[in-house]
Amino acid sequence: MGPHAAPFDRPEYDRRLAATRAAMARAGIDLLFVTDPSNQNWLTGYDGWSFYVHQGVILPLVGAPVWWGRRQDTAGAQRTVWMEEGQILGYDDHYVQSTTRHPMQDLAARLIGMGQGRGRIGVEMDNYYYSAKAHAVLETALPQAALVDATALVNWCRLVKSKPEIAMMRRAARISETIARLAIDLAEPGLRKNELVGEVMRAAVRGVGEDWGDYAALVPLMPSGADASAPHLTWNGEEMKRGEATFFELSGCVRRYHAPLCRTVHLGEPPKEMARASEALCEGLEAGLAAARPGNTAQDIAAALHAPLKRIGIHRPNRCGYPVGLSYPPDWGERTASLRKGDLTVLEPGMTFHFMPGIWMDDWGLETTETILIREDGPAETLCDLDRKLFVKP
Repeated sequence: MGPHAAPFDRPEYDRRLAATRAAMARAGIDLLFVTDPSNQNWLTGYDGWSFYVHQGVILPLVGAPVWWGRRQDTAGAQRTVWMEEGQILGYDDHYVQSTTRHPMQDLAARLIGMGQGRGRIGVEMDNYYYSAKAHAVLETALPQAALVDATALVNWCRLVKSKPEIAMMRRAARISETIARLAIDLAEPGLRKNELVGEVMRAAVRGVGEDWGDYAALVPLMPSGADASAPHLTWNGEEMKRGEATFFELSGCVRRYHAPLCRTVHLGEPPKEMARASEALCEGLEAGLAAARPGNTAQDIAAALHAPLKRIGIHRPNRCGYPVGLSYPPDWGERTASLRKGDLTVLEPGMTFHFMPGIWMDDWGLETTETILIREDGPAETLCDLDRKLFVKP
């Protein structure tokens, strides 16, 4: 079949395969089975809402990768991956949610038929999409193989972005700016939160210019007032109220690439402690951006951020960021490095992070964040362009 709608050209995928195979060789892995849909997409271009059933990419040390999944989803693979039709395999529907058979039995038979049923096979054991049952069945069905943990092996290969990937994230950033500005502009007392979310999601999908919006890996997070003291609440049908702050945690998405952006709006004059916290947070963000340069470490960014917050008595025990780029639900993070004390990951040009220092107090919350790019030299670049401040609507 050849390539259809894969978002990048063949040299980009060849680069990715080479990086992954080098990591496999270092880990002593003969064959890799990738279930994370983000990693499947990164290696092959596969893009479909089918990750609720068992599927994955089979990557040998030599030769083209193979996409394997439910037979009815092979049509989607033919339309999205860069490989030929012979590298797309489907299992029968009687395996789906069956109590008497399991898709991993089909996978094991395929691997044995390929001559890949022995040796060290890497699987993503700590992954949302690879179940304990899947592992147990696959292990039983491949008695001559050793299943080894290859969690995040591909994720770490994704940490430094290529120029085409960065260009895709810049396109997503334009949508992020647009929907964040829209949320701030529309916020007013009496507006129901679900109505605001509806407008934001509509704009996110409409996109900007020729860039249509894909669905983001996270739905909009928009808690208000005391609910904003919790970091991961979504929305409800209540009206926005004067005297309350609402933070907007949003991201545009273009061909599965994200550029998250968070801002906070307060309806009416904010409490002095919130205004003071916002000033310290913005100071910390500036310091963190200055520390986010090649040769420094992930923990250097966190240390720079936390210094001005500590001066006003705010202690943040949680991390303040993580790598972002290509992702699927339920998370737009890449699950590798973390911006926190003790993470000695050395920063390199092309790394992209959601610099995410939310503050969640007893009865209010505040988020001002940026997607950042580590440059060749100097401080990090912010991919989005929106004032860093607590937005106040009197």
